[in-house]
Amino acid sequence: MARLHEHLKYFVNMKISTDKSWQGVTIYFSGHETPGEGEHKIMEFIRSEKAKPDHDPNTRHCLYGLDADLIMLGLTSHEAHFSLLREEVRFGGKKTQRVCAPEETTFHLLHLSLMREYIDYEFSVLKEKITFKYDIERIIDDWILMGFLVGNDFIPHLPHLHINHDALPLLYGTYVTILPELGGYINESGHLNLPRFEKYLVKLSDFDREHFSEVFVDLKWFESKVGNKYLNEAAGVAAEEARNYKEKKKLKGQENSLCWTALDKNEGEMITSKDNLEDETEDDDLFETEFRQYKRTYYMTKMGVDVVSDDFLADQAACYVQAIQWILHYYYHGVQSWSWYYPYHYAPFLSDIHNISTLKIHFELGKPFKPFEQLLAVLPAASKNLLPACYQHLMTNEDSPIIEYYPPDFKTDLNGKQQEWEAVVLIPFIDEKRLLEAMETCNHSLKKEERKRNQHSECLMCWYDRDTEFIYPSPWPEKFPAIERCCTRYKIISLDAWRVDINKNKITRIDQKALYFCGFPTLKHIRHKFFLKKSGVQVFQQSSRGENMMLEILVDAESDELTVENVASSVLGKSVFVNWPHLEEARVVAVSDGETKFYLEEPPGTQKLYSGRTAPPSKVVHLGDKEQSNWAKEVQGISEHYLRRKGIIINETSAVVYAQLLTGRKYQINQNGEVRLEKQWSKQVVPFVYQTIVKDIRAFDSRFSNIKTLDDLFPLRSMVFMLGTPYYGCTGEVQDSGDVITEGRIRVIFSIPCEPNLDALIQNQHKYSIKYNPGYVLASRLGVSGYLVSRFTGSIFIGRGSRRK
Repeated sequence: MARLHEHLKYFVNMKISTDKSWQGVTIYFSGHETPGEGEHKIMEFIRSEKAKPDHDPNTRHCLYGLDADLIMLGLTSHEAHFSLLREEVRFGGKKTQRVCAPEETTFHLLHLSLMREYIDYEFSVLKEKITFKYDIERIIDDWILMGFLVGNDFIPHLPHLHINHDALPLLYGTYVTILPELGGYINESGHLNLPRFEKYLVKLSDFDREHFSEVFVDLKWFESKVGNKYLNEAAGVAAEEARNYKEKKKLKGQENSLCWTALDKNEGEMITSKDNLEDETEDDDLFETEFRQYKRTYYMTKMGVDVVSDDFLADQAACYVQAIQWILHYYYHGVQSWSWYYPYHYAPFLSDIHNISTLKIHFELGKPFKPFEQLLAVLPAASKNLLPACYQHLMTNEDSPIIEYYPPDFKTDLNGKQQEWEAVVLIPFIDEKRLLEAMETCNHSLKKEERKRNQHSECLMCWYDRDTEFIYPSPWPEKFPAIERCCTRYKIISLDAWRVDINKNKITRIDQKALYFCGFPTLKHIRHKFFLKKSGVQVFQQSSRGENMMLEILVDAESDELTVENVASSVLGKSVFVNWPHLEEARVVAVSDGETKFYLEEPPGTQKLYSGRTAPPSKVVHLGDKEQSNWAKEVQGISEHYLRRKGIIINETSAVVYAQLLTGRKYQINQNGEVRLEKQWSKQVVPFVYQTIVKDIRAFDSRFSNIKTLDDLFPLRSMVFMLGTPYYGCTGEVQDSGDVITEGRIRVIFSIPCEPNLDALIQNQHKYSIKYNPGYVLASRLGVSGYLVSRFTGSIFIGRGSRRK
């Protein structure tokens, strides 16, 4: 890591000094010596930028990585324009070697701006149910909290609550049910509202009983087969607890538990007689008895406790709630305690997390581990060679004071999961105090170079300065040259420079209205309705098993606008946005309804936009049977793609728009020397159904607003390439052009390479080229020798005989 750190610094300095695209930005470099996870350092920086009074709410963010934590972190920022760059994930099929080269990698952008809108749709039913203000930002905060309940890097998942067993729909459905009773939201910008959280967990704990009811039904069936009542060793104690629970329940006026109601339905008949009521009471007591014993067995076998007391359960609940609050702080405000950790391998049952509304949660910040301390705390003994020699005996020597933390053999428990990497690793938690005390006796043996590596360092802020010039030495001279003209300036950023007060987690509020931010898709601009349905939308090369949020485009069938003539007059030759909701700009060149086609009649190579009232040169043709069939196939293909891949129902199509996608912009120079950008369009024409295109919106794009004149476009001493004759492809350096720039010209000195003379080689090419003869020709020429050649070199035998075909 130390070597990588030096090479990354070299890379940053090299790019800033030689790559123009790096010279207009500020780079922050926070390496392994700066404590904290990389993505959380980035979020800390974003929070500090948002807290500044001059923060631009239209700032766009892109974070790279596949970790699902990045989704949560991006949403906690409440920034409207946030995307994640991720490599393509492929499941199933043949296992292939991982592609490492960037040019061979398929990348995807996950747009959190779009995800925010889908979350809004998921919980929009609450708008009519709650008495307080519906706020999507607060809904997103609670959505993040619910995601933590299925486990993450810091806490185990709740028992039997697995994503692949529909845990998330359960969490969301419970939230929709209970929120109207809470009077407000649970996650208040990273602060846990304990009374509301407790009510949510109490409602969610119905799942514990529902899950056990399936076990209980199987138990009753087993009893009917063996003819005995099932008795277990703790039935007496559990039965007494069940009776106490039953009395409390009667006081609350609850006649039957949710689970027993489900069991009643399985009986298929109403219980009316006195005997049956007594049987019900007896079975209800038995159910509670077995449920309590079921949970007791979980704690005894999983956690190794002898007595599952009320104090033990209270401690479990307190630890779990404290864990949720630490995680919320970590994601919203940064680290609030470096020494905190969840002290159990397993989480408690939902039904045992209660009486938490008055808990007092407090964290001591402490100090982060130094690099070697961190490594010794997480590495197994098999990786001891990654540590300095003076520490290695602590992981292997029998006399080591911390040898118990490095067992050579240990168990793992899948605990309901399917993948081996998801298993619980059953090794003891390290005592921080004992670890540091054990290391203290070895620190004096560290070498000078090792001491240098075992310390924290600050973050570096780097930027380009043409007036700064020095030689930057290579960290690996045999492979990389020194940077002879390094133009990088530095500033050291302290470890706490980006810390924001815990109560200042500001939410970005912007009013987009009809404005489209290029590259950030939105469900706005096209009328549609939404609903949940199991439709098998394809995700990761396979059909989704759960419910999908489906969108259905609404089209006014009686609108005159849908006639092909009106569509053509409104979009032909103009710029529109296609591929909703991932809008891309395109130039319309034709419109067809399957029978008639309007298209631009332009000279070859023309790609003009016809704005205002200027009528584009157009032509109308009537399609033949083959063209009509092709039109129908195009519509069917587009409809199936929208349905299977995007979950969008586009309904009946009356018109197809044929357009050229925007590929880029080209600088054009006016006679007065002003520079403007002219849009360039693809030569390929692609079909789009009319109801999925968007017209008449303004696109916000600030990338090209800083270049106005030739001076801006070709600054002095900048490198350029020749795209004309006779020196196509040559590099050149811009010179002082003050005397000619008003004429629309610039002065450039080109480096003309000496081309090798290949005339002699071209004239004698026939001497050096290899002439290829097919096997049958060679066999016919060589006679008997050809017979042998054909037998040795071919899988097809070439026989001698008639040459007739």
